[in-house]
Amino acid sequence: MPQLIEDYALVGNNATAALVGRNGSIDWLSFPRFDSAACFAGILGSDNDGHWTIAPLHDHPQVKRRYRKGTLVLETEFATQDGAVLLTDCMDRRGDHQDVIRIVKGIRGRVAMRMELVIRFDYATIIPWVSRMEDGRLRAIAGPDQIVIASPVETRGEDFKTIASFDVAEGDVFPFSITWASSFGPLPKAFDAVQAMQNVSRAWERWSNKHKPKGDYADVVQRSLITLKALTHHATGGIVAAPTTSLPEEIGGERNWDYRYCWLRDSTLTLFALMESGFTDEALAWREWMLRAVAGNPDRMQIMYGIAAERRLTEFELTELPGYEGSSPVRVGNAASEQLQLDVYGEVLDSFYQARKKGLPQLEAGWNLQRALLGHLEELWTKPDKGMWEVRGKPRHFVQSKVMVWVAVDRAIRTIQEFGEEGPLERWIRWREHIRNEILRFGFSTELNSFVQYYGSKEVDASLLMLPQVGFIAADDPRMLGTVAAIEKYLMPSGFVARYNTRSAVDGVSGDEGAFIACSFWLVDNYVMQNRMKEARDLFERLLTLQNDVGLLSEEWDPRERRMLGNFPQALSHLALVNSAHNLTARHDERPAHQRSRR
Repeated sequence: MPQLIEDYALVGNNATAALVGRNGSIDWLSFPRFDSAACFAGILGSDNDGHWTIAPLHDHPQVKRRYRKGTLVLETEFATQDGAVLLTDCMDRRGDHQDVIRIVKGIRGRVAMRMELVIRFDYATIIPWVSRMEDGRLRAIAGPDQIVIASPVETRGEDFKTIASFDVAEGDVFPFSITWASSFGPLPKAFDAVQAMQNVSRAWERWSNKHKPKGDYADVVQRSLITLKALTHHATGGIVAAPTTSLPEEIGGERNWDYRYCWLRDSTLTLFALMESGFTDEALAWREWMLRAVAGNPDRMQIMYGIAAERRLTEFELTELPGYEGSSPVRVGNAASEQLQLDVYGEVLDSFYQARKKGLPQLEAGWNLQRALLGHLEELWTKPDKGMWEVRGKPRHFVQSKVMVWVAVDRAIRTIQEFGEEGPLERWIRWREHIRNEILRFGFSTELNSFVQYYGSKEVDASLLMLPQVGFIAADDPRMLGTVAAIEKYLMPSGFVARYNTRSAVDGVSGDEGAFIACSFWLVDNYVMQNRMKEARDLFERLLTLQNDVGLLSEEWDPRERRMLGNFPQALSHLALVNSAHNLTARHDERPAHQRSRR
């Protein structure tokens, strides 16, 4: 039986990432190569997966976990009737070589331990050839990948596994490491794992000390910021939505997607979360990534890209893997990258505008790119699209998509008016008004007293919570008050917000899903904008209870089974947490929701 999604913690080095279970097992670890990822393990929960487990032989030890404050260094304490040990995990990066470091330290008594390493490359399909090198380290190699395994503990091979049994007494320290390198490159040099872990810990502390959040939610904001930093690539500045693929939105269902990519949709939320938290360098790196990603012909702009802004994200299925708890298919790549989603134009134009408002240096090519994007948008904005939820049913005129078209035009107009750029101002003002009138005519239902999911629909959608946040309509406008009331009535049976009614025919995928965590934070923001502060704080604090024991959030929450769903940890959930915390604790004119909506 696989562990629950919330049983995992994240370690990473801004190039790769791994998930460490409460049982001391690393069950998912991606190492980079040129255009894809070679997986140390397969998909969580598959019988054929690789893993790297270090744990007591005792069947049911007591477990306590924590991150070292201000770091991504994970400490797991195992206590048995014979004593206690501390397992500390982190990742390091030495040039092109990627290290996973695990250190076992005796706390009291004497504990019998077992180490089991099962290496399976390429989504658990390739068993490598393992040999012992002259210096005593092990080398596992297959195709383009090699891993070097080092420890003073004696190991042995058994059934295509690497095994070690050892006792740990109080004060004993046993380091373990594995290092990935390309099979055709130089062998990684041996290193001091204990010293390397100290260096990693200090590096994280230096980074997190650049900004120390204040107020009631300082600790959870810092943990979310560290998580977002862990999902950021050190060289490209791109931020992946999650480090995993195919963790299901419904256990046993087909709503399983690959989230190891960068979405333009998250750009403005990312900018606010980083800038409001004081991390200007990361915000600049993200904006530079976005500029590189969307450069070129406007008609070729995608809604998502690879970590280095790769465009070919062809989706295919790994039929040999059963998936997490039988949730199939297991997917690699994401076909949504080829969809028309009009809202991303608004996100890109808004992020450029907000960056300028916040004083980030103006990009030489920035305004020319924005004008080109507006020119292309004029040709296609009247088309139906797949919407921000990337439905796989037929295209529709989604209201949120049309609102974000309005945002794109509005931000271009503001850029001319506030910063003196050149453009067809009067024509764009007329265009903006035309879009607004169309949305109010076709996107609002007097019967529901609410904006609706798409033109002519009688369903609501959580994406409508963004309308006041982007300045399309005032939060206290009767039409928006009615929309929030409809979302509370129809999309909150569990007390948290669902994206939309998945039993309708909109998305073209069977099955159901859990409450969408980011959407619930968006409702917090609406409550703040409506001055419903007690409701905002109450919902925010209930959302904090969905974090696991080390402060991580997945994409969704299953209110019936009371467990996490979806890819993990999810950047959008943590972005939304940070921004909602700022909305709750900042002065009115400094709240992200107020700044973005201000006209």
